Amino acid sequence: MIEQFLDFLRFEKRASGHTVKSYQTDLEQFRKYLLLQYESGQPELAQPVMLRSWIVALMEEGMNPISINRKIASLRSFYSFLRKRAIIPKDPSKILSSLKTSKKLPAFVEEKAMGVLFDEIGFSEDFQGLRDQTILELLYGTGIRLAELIGLELKDIDVFGRTIRVFGKRAKERIIPVSPLLCDLLVRYLAQRAPEEDTNCLIITDSGKAAYPVFIQRVVKKYLAAVTTLSQKSPHILRHTYATHLLNHGAELNAIKELLGHANLAATQIYTHNTIEKLKKTHQQAHPKA
Repeated sequence: MIEQFLDFLRFEKRASGHTVKSYQTDLEQFRKYLLLQYESGQPELAQPVMLRSWIVALMEEGMNPISINRKIASLRSFYSFLRKRAIIPKDPSKILSSLKTSKKLPAFVEEKAMGVLFDEIGFSEDFQGLRDQTILELLYGTGIRLAELIGLELKDIDVFGRTIRVFGKRAKERIIPVSPLLCDLLVRYLAQRAPEEDTNCLIITDSGKAAYPVFIQRVVKKYLAAVTTLSQKSPHILRHTYATHLLNHGAELNAIKELLGHANLAATQIYTHNTIEKLKKTHQQAHPKA
């Protein structure tokens, strides 16, 4: 049944490969737990007490509440799928409640540091240098996700219209404007990218193959390490940075929502907290009674 559910995610929900892999990992872990504790490797036959027992076991192991909540979400989606297809009479995941988590403000790189990255750190004009700069400029200049960057193809780039076409979660398409400087960089990068490469992907490795997540992460970490002391130096940090800087410069929240490809405004509102924190800091530094 797990494989049927994963096929549903792939072909009907059109979920990303990363999402499908996460669900698969969670459900396989639950199946192994059932096999070990209850001598049953069939999650579709699990009773509510078995689900609760697994969650308690994860808590006792010291797993992060955020990670546990993701596994609860995987169970809910799986059993909802089974219930809607009348494979099971009742949904055993109804008894599960999400754990309370402490809300963290999204980390981002300061504008000054981003200025140093692009204005003072030299990128070579050969293929590797232009490719690395293109990766960083696209992530910071458009706020796209790692999977969206890897999924960009040559036909998705419109340097004349100054836009890129991105396919986000559930293959939802959106058009994102890009700056003239980024367009110029894309033109220079494409001129260095060998046209005979056997992939249509925009970003490729030194060997001419399609870029993959770890490759992009290495590039981002290498350059961010030179300008920030943030513990996380990931592509997603540049997405947070893009949104926070837009908001700090007066962009409307709804516009940022559309640019980021968020399904609802609640997901975008987390960035307003960064702006509030910045105002508090300014007040503390400037007001005589702060």
